Amino acid sequence: MNLNPVAQRFILHWGEMGSKWGVNRTVAQIHALLYFVGKPMAADEITETLGVARSNVSNSLKELQNWRLIQVVHIMGDRRDHFSTSTDVWALFKTVVQERKEREFDPTITVLQECLASPDLDKEDKDAQERIRQALGFMEALSDWGNQMLKLEPGMLMKLMKLGSKIKDLLVLIK
Repeated sequence: MNLNPVAQRFILHWGEMGSKWGVNRTVAQIHALLYFVGKPMAADEITETLGVARSNVSNSLKELQNWRLIQVVHIMGDRRDHFSTSTDVWALFKTVVQERKEREFDPTITVLQECLASPDLDKEDKDAQERIRQALGFMEALSDWGNQMLKLEPGMLMKLMKLGSKIKDLLVLIK
């Protein structure tokens, strides 16, 4: 598949952003390609289109499956696995947030809870103990808020995001 200039720019940029988000460049480019074309593609077609090694594509597809960002699709008359992703940006956003929460946030909360429950906690300075409590309280509140946001419909999330800092004006009214 030949990519037009806009597709090339989109995919290359998504790959660059992926590396800044801690994701392998090829992983991000494959996801961008699948999102951009909006149809299932076989691994060999992805390899040819992006000009990357087949082994790199194979490993990247596994990682995207682990992130629940792509699915295997079978096409009648074709024995190869094809891969697709959602074209719903909100569904993708929710998946990424949920996955990052489970991989990064939840383990941090667990460690903070374990630190506070440790019999060795009293060996630590009182101020350090308080900082752990504050960090845990903050992380738990942010986690709860994130869970609530993930349950909202896309239209409501968009309205909430557009409110931005104006939400403080509403909160002042609610005492």
